[in-house]
Amino acid sequence: MQHREETRDDGIRINPSILAADFVNMQAELARIAAADFVHVDVMDNHFVPNLTFGPQMVERIQQTSPVPLDVHLMIDSPDRWAPEYAELGAASVTFHLEAAAEPVALARALRARGARAGVAVKPGTPVEGLFDVLNEFDQILVMTVEPGFGGQSFMPETMPKLRLLADEARTRGSSVWLQVDGGIGESTIAQAAEAGADTFVAGSAVFGADDPESAISGLRAAAARHHRH
Repeated sequence: MQHREETRDDGIRINPSILAADFVNMQAELARIAAADFVHVDVMDNHFVPNLTFGPQMVERIQQTSPVPLDVHLMIDSPDRWAPEYAELGAASVTFHLEAAAEPVALARALRARGARAGVAVKPGTPVEGLFDVLNEFDQILVMTVEPGFGGQSFMPETMPKLRLLADEARTRGSSVWLQVDGGIGESTIAQAAEAGADTFVAGSAVFGADDPESAISGLRAAAARHHRH
């Protein structure tokens, strides 16, 4: 299947999360979000987070059927061992958690070597200053705006100062790293995240719960573009 690798000129990316999709009708659900930039695929192992979703076999099948590239988010232990496999499956982007990785820079390089964009995620309570000197090793930094592990949680505005810090540091260093947020993102919260510097937004029920997902994606994109802190 041909994927649209280029994103729009506004620099805003909307990545619907399949945690909010109907798993029984996954192919049809993926077709509903063809207007998105990526599909966000949450892999949970019931160890790093208290929930279990799916593994490489399901991700490979999603990869084969999705009309848009995969943005895989690994909420798993031992990503140093397991993350490269998801890059080898053809995922466009693979994000692992800083808290779980033994050698985050080496892992990011391994992901890039396999053709994927390398992302690193931080929980709401994890400081980001340790990433400042290695920003160029990552293509994306995911600031969790909820505690990872479950969909449908409320957005945590207290994570915005951290996102702003990252955005300021990236600008100072001339970094082109994408700044992603995940958790409680909808029309009422996307403006806050965009104003703080996010350019890549994971949205679950705000898209899959809408009668018209394409319209919901368009609305979220427009709201983010209006408020994005350039």
